[in-house]
Amino acid sequence: MRNEMTGADAMVRMLQAHGVTHMFGLCGDTTLPFYDSLSKLDHGISHILTRDERHAAYMADGYARVTGKPGVCEGPSGGGATYILPGVVEANESSVPILAITTDIATTSRGKYPLTELDQQALFAPLTKWNTSLDNAARLPAAVREAFRAMTTGTPGAAHLALPFDTQKAPVDDTEIWADDAHQHFPAHRTTPEAKAIAAAADVLNTAKRAVAICGGGPVISGAFQELSGVAQLLNMPVATTVSGQGAIAETDELALGVVGSNGGNPATRAVVDEADVILFIGCRAGSVTTERWRSPPKNARIIHIDSDPKVIGANYDTEVSLVGDAKLILGALLDELSSRNTGSGFDGVNRAAKAWQSKLAEFQPLAESTETPIRPERVVTTLQRLLDDDAIIVADPGTPCPYFSAHYRWPKEGRHFITNRAHGALGYALAASMGAHVGRPQSKIVAVMGDGSFGFCCGEFETITRHNMPITSIVFSNATFGWIKAGQDSGFGKRYYNVDFNRTDHAAVASAFGVKSWRVENPDDLEKVLKEALAHDGPTLVDVISQPLHEAAAPVSEWVA
Repeated sequence: MRNEMTGADAMVRMLQAHGVTHMFGLCGDTTLPFYDSLSKLDHGISHILTRDERHAAYMADGYARVTGKPGVCEGPSGGGATYILPGVVEANESSVPILAITTDIATTSRGKYPLTELDQQALFAPLTKWNTSLDNAARLPAAVREAFRAMTTGTPGAAHLALPFDTQKAPVDDTEIWADDAHQHFPAHRTTPEAKAIAAAADVLNTAKRAVAICGGGPVISGAFQELSGVAQLLNMPVATTVSGQGAIAETDELALGVVGSNGGNPATRAVVDEADVILFIGCRAGSVTTERWRSPPKNARIIHIDSDPKVIGANYDTEVSLVGDAKLILGALLDELSSRNTGSGFDGVNRAAKAWQSKLAEFQPLAESTETPIRPERVVTTLQRLLDDDAIIVADPGTPCPYFSAHYRWPKEGRHFITNRAHGALGYALAASMGAHVGRPQSKIVAVMGDGSFGFCCGEFETITRHNMPITSIVFSNATFGWIKAGQDSGFGKRYYNVDFNRTDHAAVASAFGVKSWRVENPDDLEKVLKEALAHDGPTLVDVISQPLHEAAAPVSEWVA
């Protein structure tokens, strides 16, 4: 028997059918029917009201990264649709599936100059993997299914649905409310190349003398931890990662090389990559940062490339073997193939990785123990390394936090324990993404690290944190400048510092006004005691660290060192 429901009711039921338990968003005039359906229906979805739509998308991003489920965010028409864009494009370019639902004016009002009119479908088209406007209520359930299928299959990505006001009120046949359970998680419907491609890759690796793997975010997204470790151990092959690939292998593993590239790499790890005769790229785009503008690895290395997106392979390096598909399945097949050949381990990978770490630690340790003021970022990193347990998650904004934590925090377990926005690097990401991570993994301690530039982008969300009593610890590196840009002016533009400095904010006082328990630290000797207290508190905390600016520091960013 067919019964009718409204489009708004159908949207709620379709999200419920796809296993959605949390969503993040902000109300608006065009959202009224949707919110009314969320209010009156029994659906099991917790809606977290945010203070702007950009952070709703960042929260959905952080949630998706730690749960393996698509994150869902929503906002109203006009300004809401434009504000949510930064979080949508960041997730999409990071291969993280989030669904952005933006309600819209009625289809009957288009072209009549109503308030908040814009072409949402055109706006989101270049920023998403899949996107449509739900102009026909009868097609709403099918479109939602298509959005989840697009987000979770192949290379994951973001989807967008515009939900017009009249569609929210129009009738929908309730027999259309169903979902494919496979699309509740990602990656769904994994694929692998044919056996001859696996054999070709094994042929190359069998002849290598100095093979190195470089992992992007692909192995973390696919959960290829055991398979990657098995191949590396069989070949005694060092495993390097990009910043996004941290977690593909525990950095305490004897074959882990750490981060390579211009943000977080160092000369010792770069040397191992430059000496390689075979490079195995795994879920890695081989972009400008990873390869230091395509200088490392050198062009004469033989390349094997694994990626779920065939367009990535061969874009930057002449590739001998292309393996298109899921990293977990491909590495598993490669491990079976290599094992069947009784492949030896004549490489010296363990020694090469150990020497690289020794070199890095020799440079890092004196800075980490420094009693200089302002406080060195290295001291914050090493203190957190002592205090946090293996399950903790650190979410870092670009600027001061990212290179230091990428290079120097040695992740003790594989898996998603470090989150940073490497696609577009917008400031203000870490606080909101840490909130999404907390919702998705409430049993883990979450730490958000940001510069004071980023703090200015996101501080309104401290109200959201206190409203939900999220026990997140925020750390602000306070140096009163947009540090990354000032460091670039320092190294490449004759120290002509133009329009990058601003007044110092008392971040602890601001956070306290929102109800966050806060401290300000200027003396390095006080740092560990304060951080220990902040991490142990059962509610939201913030530590404002008066820290050394990047242009005066020894940040692991190769273009500044050079």
